[in-house]
Amino acid sequence: MSKRVKIKRFDKELPLPEYKTTGAAGFDLHARETITIQPRTVGYIPLNVAVETPKNHFFVLAARSSTHKMGLIPANGIGIGDSDFRGNEDEYKIALLNFTDKSVTVERGTRVAQGVFVKLVKAIWHEVARMKAKTRGGFGSTGKR
Repeated sequence: MSKRVKIKRFDKELPLPEYKTTGAAGFDLHARETITIQPRTVGYIPLNVAVETPKNHFFVLAARSSTHKMGLIPANGIGIGDSDFRGNEDEYKIALLNFTDKSVTVERGTRVAQGVFVKLVKAIWHEVARMKAKTRGGFGSTGKR
């Protein structure tokens, strides 16, 4: 299913986000500026887009699967963009941690992140004293392999 989504590019010389294959869930986002991230620190990479996330959806911002090869991982795991983060100057950025002992430079135009729209379901909490299902054994309890 496709949906028309409003987008603003801050630098029109860089391409619009693109799904690189027909089966791709995420679209690639490009660094708007060349940024050098010092060893063991976090850098903020502007991604050149403001997006009008559709109503009842949220925007997931994640690293591309190859970003770790640069020595970088998202500092906060993933980013969540709310549907009301949509203003004219609300440019998405990704916070990347340089986990190496050397400076890492992200060049302008590098595909460094990906975005995915996800349908939102909000919980209406119903508190109970006891859960009915059997306890499985805790975090990581299904085995070592």
